Amino acid sequence: MTGRHEAVGHHAGGHEASGGGHDAGTGSAARTDAWGDWTRRIALRSDERGAAGGTPDLPPPAGLAAVAGVSHVRLSWSPVPDAVGYLVHRAPLRDGRPAGPFAPVDHQGGDVLAVPDTWYVDTTGEPGRSYAYAVAAVPEVTVTGELGDPVVAAALPAADGPPPTVDVRVDAAAPGTPLHRPWQPMIGSERLSQLLCADTSGGREIGAELLAALRRVRAEVGVEAVRAHAILHDDLGVYREVDGRPVHDFTRVDRVYDLLCSAGLRPVVEIGFMPRDLARDPERTVFAYRGVISPPKDWDRWAELVRALVAHLLDRYGEAVLGWDFEVWNEANLEVFWAGTREEWMRLYEVTARAVKDVDPRIAVGGPSSAAAGWVDALLEHATRTGTPVDFVSTHTYGSPPLDLRPTLRRLGFPHARLLWTEWGVTPTHFHPVNDGASAATFLLGGMRSAAGRVDALSYWVVSDHFEELGRPPRLLHGGFGLITVGGIAKPRYHALRMLARLGDTELPVRASGDGADGLVQAWASRHADGGLAVLVWVSTLDQSKRDGDPALARRVRLGVAGGPGGGVTVTRLDREHGDVTTLAGRLGVGDWPTDGQWDALRAADALPAEPVEPDVAGGEVTVELLVPQPGAVLVEFAPPEPAGRAVGL
Repeated sequence: MTGRHEAVGHHAGGHEASGGGHDAGTGSAARTDAWGDWTRRIALRSDERGAAGGTPDLPPPAGLAAVAGVSHVRLSWSPVPDAVGYLVHRAPLRDGRPAGPFAPVDHQGGDVLAVPDTWYVDTTGEPGRSYAYAVAAVPEVTVTGELGDPVVAAALPAADGPPPTVDVRVDAAAPGTPLHRPWQPMIGSERLSQLLCADTSGGREIGAELLAALRRVRAEVGVEAVRAHAILHDDLGVYREVDGRPVHDFTRVDRVYDLLCSAGLRPVVEIGFMPRDLARDPERTVFAYRGVISPPKDWDRWAELVRALVAHLLDRYGEAVLGWDFEVWNEANLEVFWAGTREEWMRLYEVTARAVKDVDPRIAVGGPSSAAAGWVDALLEHATRTGTPVDFVSTHTYGSPPLDLRPTLRRLGFPHARLLWTEWGVTPTHFHPVNDGASAATFLLGGMRSAAGRVDALSYWVVSDHFEELGRPPRLLHGGFGLITVGGIAKPRYHALRMLARLGDTELPVRASGDGADGLVQAWASRHADGGLAVLVWVSTLDQSKRDGDPALARRVRLGVAGGPGGGVTVTRLDREHGDVTTLAGRLGVGDWPTDGQWDALRAADALPAEPVEPDVAGGEVTVELLVPQPGAVLVEFAPPEPAGRAVGL
């Protein structure tokens, strides 16, 4: 089959706005205006052209196979060299043949539909109905290659009785490999000027709670850096012109970075937006806080500002700045974020990167900080032609695991550049209910597992619901991007990060079998230095139509561990009945905002308790039986071996 297809869906957002005033509510004019502006412009790409050198023509993946399971089909195929991902297509059948064109399977992530792995679980079809499936390789995010030969499969209807069983086996004595933690280097945040904001949202002081959320994610998850927008926005007063001459003032930048450093975090310095006095067109803005998206009117003055900022930071914070990353702009491949052409943005990148290196060539600079993995090829080709430095490649996607850009870096001569996904999440859509519930937590687990070992940072966007891109939060549960609510209550996604943080430093091999193994059911096993084990098992689908759960996708998991565990065993559960603030808020009858008593009840439940279990012990293997709903995750922890003479599991 022939044809080239889009590897992306509709990118609908993931950035900032300000409601203004005190305790802005649902009727805020600022929010309405920002929302309307965002909706009109977000789908418009700045430039859809591919890179100048073109992209490779990739053959379709070989070995496509389909395995039917209860309420799902698992597809798998062989890897294609130079592919950054794969796009799964489906067509209905008539008389055993495809009836109509193949279309990408839409799991409703709202952004990039291609996946980086060589497997895919489809739960969007009707059980018992056969479909034809075909897969294409993706060399660059805006196009895919030819579709391969199709296979036919139908998900099995659910039957009465217990859910299917998946056997998961872990060898605790295996040598293992270092466990990579892509969630730890970086997290996303509202623009840092909000740390200075004494206004309230939901009766809670914005700056104080944002700082508390950042401190919490540092303490409980081990996050090391924070990426945020708008460090050059006029609300921090970094640049103005007096009698036609530039004046730089980094006083308020110092205040916000001092607060960040006091929390044990370092900034990822996203260099943007444009100060109004330096903008060629200061009326071209985004969001209610009117971040200016214009190119500079004077390129030399822009370079002077960047050099002055970097030199000031180096003087104030010392050689610690050599460990900071400096990222150029945000999502210039969307018209909503860049009023110039692609060529002008390439000039912006080059001027900015050289200005950073003028201060100290050891400081890392990169980009393109693009939406939906765009412009990566174009930036690297530009850098090759001009000698512009690129120490890391940064980009964003939502709704799927991040693509594998390592082939692109090798192909374009940057094999050693770091890969930073400086924004990533379950949806790019503001005020989307998927953000608040348990299905987003299992999405996060699957994405982090996929990214481990192939990206340097996968930054979840964002840490707190004190976030104002399209207005301040109108209620406690409003589908906000935050991992933590206004009021400081953890959402399931935050609990998922805490589960990941409890994994050990050594990854152990896992073997799985049964209906749903290695797809619908995933596992990540680890060993701590003291011999204790932590095994994380979850049931998940990318299909957001199942965000409220599908009983037919639940699985019994029989976890067997051999070769080492000897202490007690505990399980920690995360699902709609455990750790899901939406469930608890519903039972409490929370309205837009909780009452004092409801706040107390929500805080009391803001934890995932570990519960002891009695495993089965036979033949040197410890077995734990689990019932895992969809969506759902279970962390099984085995204490270090007991001293000699103590019985296993007692």
